[in-house]
Amino acid sequence: MEWSDFPNYAILIILLWTLGLIFLGTLKFKKSFQLIGSSLLSLGVTILIVLLVNLWISLERPPLRTLGETRLWYSVFLAIVGLIFYWRWKYYWFVVFSFFMAGLFLALNIYMPENFNKTLMPALHSPWFVPHVIVYIVAYALLGASSIVAVKQLYDNYFGKSKTTSSITLADNLVYLGFSFLTMGLLFGALWAKEAWGHYWTWDPKETWAFLTWAVYLIYIHGRIRNSISNKTALWILAIGFIVLLMCWFGVNYLPSAVNSVHTYSNG
Repeated sequence: MEWSDFPNYAILIILLWTLGLIFLGTLKFKKSFQLIGSSLLSLGVTILIVLLVNLWISLERPPLRTLGETRLWYSVFLAIVGLIFYWRWKYYWFVVFSFFMAGLFLALNIYMPENFNKTLMPALHSPWFVPHVIVYIVAYALLGASSIVAVKQLYDNYFGKSKTTSSITLADNLVYLGFSFLTMGLLFGALWAKEAWGHYWTWDPKETWAFLTWAVYLIYIHGRIRNSISNKTALWILAIGFIVLLMCWFGVNYLPSAVNSVHTYSNG
């Protein structure tokens, strides 16, 4: 697999995912079709993982340096989360939205291709580099999935037939797990910063938004555990939290204050 052919593989993956969702959905009354659908979705995820491994080998470095590279990891983890929760709880709408978002990030990489190179700045030659970024992407995938649940439930409450909050438990589980990874990401990042720059925390723009993201989900967890916020308020916190998360992930790159930040993603 050559990365010059990435658009072709990405289109193939998106096609496999689309067919898989069709088999799971419109033909779900037959178990054999459900098996085919799950297999097609899994095959697409496997191809994407193989592409990432191939990129890692060809670059001779972890493909985690650029924004486009992190989008590929996000697609993998979000798709895996969607599959796991479908196999466990059979939430068809959840797997649809998960794979839609995963496919959207693949499409963004087709639309905005990158020039991959092998160079890494000295600070990235650290044992904290890979675990820090990986746990963050896992956290983003889980917390992004919780926002999918929140937006769907809010839509049902305001415009749909269902006025219940039956999905709130699913959102809780996703947030609790995602927040754990987010916290590990903060700790790994602090240890990495101490090793590379001599300080655990400097309130760099990226660090500030990382703290804000962590705080939003902490507020959600605190409110849910103490029952101090309504279900509807909790859902809105998750919906808004995802916007803050996206700002932390790549929106901060476009802030004037981030021009000299050591945390902004390279473009290639």
